[in-house]
Amino acid sequence: MRPSVAALIFSVLFCANTLHSSSLEFTFNHRVNGEPLLLDSLRYANAANEIHSFARVSYLLSGFALEREDGSWVEMPDQHAWIDVASHRKAFRLNNIPAETYKAIRFFVGPDSKANAADVSTFPAEHPLNPNLNSLHWSWQGGYIFLALEGLFRLKSEAPSGFSYHLARDANRIEVTLKAPISLASNAMVFIDFDLGNLMNHPRALSFTKDGVATHSRDGDQVSQILAANLPRAFQIARVISGSNSETALPAKPLYLPPQYVPYRLTMSQNFPLPKLPRDNPLIDERVALGKALFHETALSKDSSLSCASCHQAAFAFSDPRRYSEGVEKRVGTRQAMPLFNLAWKSSFFWDGRSPSLRDQVLVPIQDHLEMDSSLESAVSKLSQIPSYPPQFEAAFGSAEITPEKLGLALEQFLLTLLSYDSKFDRVVQGKAQLSSEEKRGFELFFTEYDPRTGQLGADCFHCHGGPLFSDHQFHNNGLEPNKDDSGRERATGLESDRGKFSTPSLRNVALTAPYMHDGSLDTLEKVVTHYNEGVHRNATLDPNLAKHPPEGIRLSPEDQKAIVAFLKTLSDENLLPQGNKM
Repeated sequence: MRPSVAALIFSVLFCANTLHSSSLEFTFNHRVNGEPLLLDSLRYANAANEIHSFARVSYLLSGFALEREDGSWVEMPDQHAWIDVASHRKAFRLNNIPAETYKAIRFFVGPDSKANAADVSTFPAEHPLNPNLNSLHWSWQGGYIFLALEGLFRLKSEAPSGFSYHLARDANRIEVTLKAPISLASNAMVFIDFDLGNLMNHPRALSFTKDGVATHSRDGDQVSQILAANLPRAFQIARVISGSNSETALPAKPLYLPPQYVPYRLTMSQNFPLPKLPRDNPLIDERVALGKALFHETALSKDSSLSCASCHQAAFAFSDPRRYSEGVEKRVGTRQAMPLFNLAWKSSFFWDGRSPSLRDQVLVPIQDHLEMDSSLESAVSKLSQIPSYPPQFEAAFGSAEITPEKLGLALEQFLLTLLSYDSKFDRVVQGKAQLSSEEKRGFELFFTEYDPRTGQLGADCFHCHGGPLFSDHQFHNNGLEPNKDDSGRERATGLESDRGKFSTPSLRNVALTAPYMHDGSLDTLEKVVTHYNEGVHRNATLDPNLAKHPPEGIRLSPEDQKAIVAFLKTLSDENLLPQGNKM
């Protein structure tokens, strides 16, 4: 268990510059054969004339150094960077560099062996090596993925298949040295091109059909060997700009803190990565208590018949056992109500991710015609007339005035405290329990790649549901039958490449949260496993880790499918349930 994490600081990569040194800002631009990379565009041809796209390009950098004119090197240890194309994360800054003139830059793709084996739960929320931030850690297996490269490919008129290349392990930490004059008499910027065409083709050509569609960099794997050989030539300095004056944003100030308050003690598993808690809404007992009361308050709905808890029931891990929740006047929703726990590790909310924060998300159901069908003005007015609330707002915010903003802040705090980390599986990890032989088989299948080329015939669940949170918190098309009335993440982004993609739910407490999927179309865990085993619908935005499977599916035996279900049932946390509802 870990005490309060609210006071954690930013990584050194993002600290303000000191007065007696210079900084060097890096920007990585991603290209394919010299042209700007377009994600999810099935348009690129490799040396084997396989038309392919890139859906994910994500990697870690470390070991930064600058070469002086005399050939000596200025090392910058313990500084790391995470670059991710899909999230537009392409820049970072190195600080506290001696103000001299240099002739070369050196860095490594991947962390060093010490960092690769580090306790990842100690990294601050915004540190590049925090696994909840980068989704590049193998959790129970240990170690980082240095480079994740995923996408689709097609041969002639065939339906697209998928590839998933994960370069990892200490032997594949690749050094890159780039020559260029850099003057750090003042701050500077360097722009580096990373050409994926070179990575796939030079000096060794990589073919999906010949070499394989997946790698986890096991010893002797030819795919990882080719990637490692090609990486150094894939980077090139495009330009250097001296005299830049980039600034770092100041941290947000706490909103409406009362004169006296009690800090809330947030306790979680020592195996969890540190979450990014809102800096402007630090957890305090008074605000959490208010948020809990509001979560159960029916006055927030138009006819005072429903509360948040009506559709997020504690007995079902704060989910809804109905396929679609019923709102005011029995109006039926269009998506399954998501469970509400471990939300502190999420950065977007709803199945399509349209809300960027919990304080934004909680106000939407209040106003939604199919849900509580009220207005924020009406909700605030009704709360103001309930004698117990003005004093609670006074204690939580230093003022009895009730506003929509404060309503959102209080509900956000309560939801952030709903944590789940004490299942049978967690006790197994702690050495306090043991898996049965069937559960252990399910665990092995869950965390094993499906790659017949290397003799691995697992279930591939961990790509989207890996790590101690059992979710990557990303958006994937998981092969459900397309629904013309619900295009998923495309609704929020407007991007055709996001069609059919939905947020990955955590598999913790999954035995309590039926029915499953965003549309509640699968009512048992057995049906969920059957879907991934043999029922995936292939389409243009299918996740590469599913698209790389054969059209007929991965053909797990009935016994293996049963074992996976047995393992999933070990993820239930009875402490999350109300008293009297223990399993």
